[in-house]
Amino acid sequence: MVKIAILAMVLLVPLMLLAVAGNSSAQASSGKSVVLINLNEEIDPGSAAMIQSSLSSVNPSNTAAVIIVMNTPGGLLSDMLTIVNAINHTEGQGQAGVPVYTYVTPNGMAASAGSYIAEACDKIYMGPGSFIGPSTPIVVGGTSLEQNHTQGAMVALMISMVQAHGRSNTTAVAAAKNMVNNNVAYSSINATRVGLVNGMSANLNDFIALENLSGYPQSQISPSPYDNFLSLLSNSFIDGLLITIGTLAIILDLYHGSVVLSVIGIAAIALGAIGLEIVGAQLIGVFFIIAGGIVMAMEFKTGHGVALVSGIILALIGAFLLSPEYISSGTTQNSVGPFTTDNIVIAVIVVFISIFIAFYIVQILKGFKRRKFTGIESLVGSMGVTTSNLNPKGWVRIEGQIWQAKTEDGSQIKAGEKVEIVDSHGLVLTVRKLNGSK
Repeated sequence: MVKIAILAMVLLVPLMLLAVAGNSSAQASSGKSVVLINLNEEIDPGSAAMIQSSLSSVNPSNTAAVIIVMNTPGGLLSDMLTIVNAINHTEGQGQAGVPVYTYVTPNGMAASAGSYIAEACDKIYMGPGSFIGPSTPIVVGGTSLEQNHTQGAMVALMISMVQAHGRSNTTAVAAAKNMVNNNVAYSSINATRVGLVNGMSANLNDFIALENLSGYPQSQISPSPYDNFLSLLSNSFIDGLLITIGTLAIILDLYHGSVVLSVIGIAAIALGAIGLEIVGAQLIGVFFIIAGGIVMAMEFKTGHGVALVSGIILALIGAFLLSPEYISSGTTQNSVGPFTTDNIVIAVIVVFISIFIAFYIVQILKGFKRRKFTGIESLVGSMGVTTSNLNPKGWVRIEGQIWQAKTEDGSQIKAGEKVEIVDSHGLVLTVRKLNGSK
């Protein structure tokens, strides 16, 4: 019997290996691939463009499956909905559609807007140490009624996606409501236990093997430079900061007289305006920024620096209020709302810089007030050379012109010596001999 068993193993093992090799060969020769989309960033117009364009080119004939490899803190509500719609279209196209999966990387997160994208997929697997949620939407500057309407809509969306993909047991639905209504997050272990996700997998390769996709060639997709540019401009706080700094640069240039600062300022304002158009910024934020610009411009009239700093503060408040609806991941370091630690630190730094600039402008204005720029008075402070003896009156040459002059203290100054103009009376200049002049 032992010999028969050994003989059977000798015969069966090669057959099994041939079967596996044959299956992998069949997968490889099918012309299909597995598309891996690396979502390791916030949900914004850049990441939405990346996923939307990636999914638009897949179909049942060229793609075996799409896997969103996720580690995101969340982001903008509108872009999350764009991605969810693209996933729904991909899963439902053709006779069988293309399955879309989410794999949350070890110690990664499917936070806030990422939790909705994950639940829109056919299957969700999570790596060790990862979590999903919280999922409460935030309407910056909105009324309580707007907040309630948005939150109610997101509860309905989350539950519908959970149920549509077979994760519809009572505990999963209750957990989905909890994520949205109470801003709760679930660890990979707890999410699997309550049925919010399909299971856990140690790493991406294990998950791919679990879904029998190992034999397919893989196509990796990451954000393009254009996607990254969109992501940068879709940060509403950065947009507000660009407009604020651009306005400050133009105002400073009016005192400083450098065309470069004006060009930089105009470019910064243009980029910020483009960003506001991309994200659909809140009007209340735009109002504060415009008001801040007007107050900054009042510095021309006041000249004491207070208007400039006050305008900067108003504009920065507007930058915080520009944010459109987003899905919050709470007040933790992973928050994608405008009130992050980094943004607050940047705002404080800009205020201190504006105080320094205000001091600089005040000093320039003092110089303007000390010196006249028209008529004979404009010569005060200039240097000249005597063309005759001053005893105490005589003549001096200043910038190629001859002026009558007298000495400041009634002393004599010889011809050919350098003098400084200290005052004027009518058409007669008052001068003093420069130290070291012979």
